[in-house]
Amino acid sequence: MKMSWSVRFRLRQHAKASLWIVPLIGLALGAVFAEWTAGIDGADLLPGDWRYSATTASSVLSSVVGAMVALLGFVVTIGVLVIQQATGTLSPRYMRLWYRDRLQKAVLATFTGTFAYAFSLLRKIEPNSVPNLGVTLSGVAVSLSLLLLLIYLNRFTHNLRPVAIADIVGRLGQKVMFHGTEHIRRTRAPAGAYPPSAAPVTHVRTGRGGVLQAFDVAGLIRSAARHDCVFTLCHHIGDFVPPGATLVEVHGTKQIPDPRHTAGHIALGTERTIEQDPAFALRILVDIAIRALSPAVNDPTTAVQALNHIDTFLHAIGRAQLCNQYVLADAHGRPRLVIPGRNWDDYLQLGVTEIREYGATSLQVCRRLRALLEDLLHTQPTDRLSAVHAELILLDEAVQRNFTDPIRRAQAQTPDRQGIGSGRRPGT
Repeated sequence: MKMSWSVRFRLRQHAKASLWIVPLIGLALGAVFAEWTAGIDGADLLPGDWRYSATTASSVLSSVVGAMVALLGFVVTIGVLVIQQATGTLSPRYMRLWYRDRLQKAVLATFTGTFAYAFSLLRKIEPNSVPNLGVTLSGVAVSLSLLLLLIYLNRFTHNLRPVAIADIVGRLGQKVMFHGTEHIRRTRAPAGAYPPSAAPVTHVRTGRGGVLQAFDVAGLIRSAARHDCVFTLCHHIGDFVPPGATLVEVHGTKQIPDPRHTAGHIALGTERTIEQDPAFALRILVDIAIRALSPAVNDPTTAVQALNHIDTFLHAIGRAQLCNQYVLADAHGRPRLVIPGRNWDDYLQLGVTEIREYGATSLQVCRRLRALLEDLLHTQPTDRLSAVHAELILLDEAVQRNFTDPIRRAQAQTPDRQGIGSGRRPGT
């Protein structure tokens, strides 16, 4: 039976988030490489003074095995600390991205590979036969492992700061949005081409609940073209779809597509992913900001730094062509797939609403929010300014409620890109 696209997607997600698959590959490669080096050891590839006694070789390889086990435990300890910090002071949603870090998997794979390599060579040592090349290469592998460990420590000691994580998440979200808009631009139906107005003939329903993580655009378009119909997705990426709810409406067809095959092009899971959901990156940025504004943390400066990246993200979204729905076409230009989209208001509300509500008593946050919104007034097209003005009105009302003193109220209503410290500048 052919595996559906949604199953393949979930397997890819599991592989990306898994911390054991790549180290397991490293373990196997280490054992295979040990057999290979032991087989060519008699080729006299090393100088004559690079020879080891059986006792020395056993001691070296035993030390390598023990060192790799200790380093693995050290990296696991760092991982636990990262999880505690990320879930406590940043956002649990960020962990889904942290699990995918390639450097971390490379470090674990190198450690497990070196462990398997040295352990496999131990059994090759005999009183009159020592794998000299293998023992030498084990030292090289240890040196490489230590170098990767230092790079790993340097990276995570710098990248664990909230502002660094906000930068990583923001850039990733912009990348996802750029690729998504490019794909939509290439497959978008010509102007004036709309799906037929006929009533839906089929509701494709989900058998289990879950978050809509992604969907196979090309597969759905091919299926719709094959059955000469139009598929309309009923939910946004990131929505939770309850069991039995309609996933897809099928319009204008006499040949009803197989519901299971159609549903197989849509992936549901336990939580959101970023593959097709740039709003998920904005969600993480907002989470970092409101965590910093909680009474337990009370760090408005971190919230202001997160707002810097939200500001950048909103400006990037402002350059995209957004609409409430996108009509995608097949190779002949016929509309085949309708997907719901997020408009400018959705992104703007997501980016500022909760930060305004939780940071309304913070002078820094109010000033930085006003600077953000006033920047958008000068950079966004006219049809998007009404939403920005509405957010400014809500910010004014929040300041009126929380700053009763006229002087402090005036301070809170001053736009400041640093929160406190720069204030209004001429021509800005």
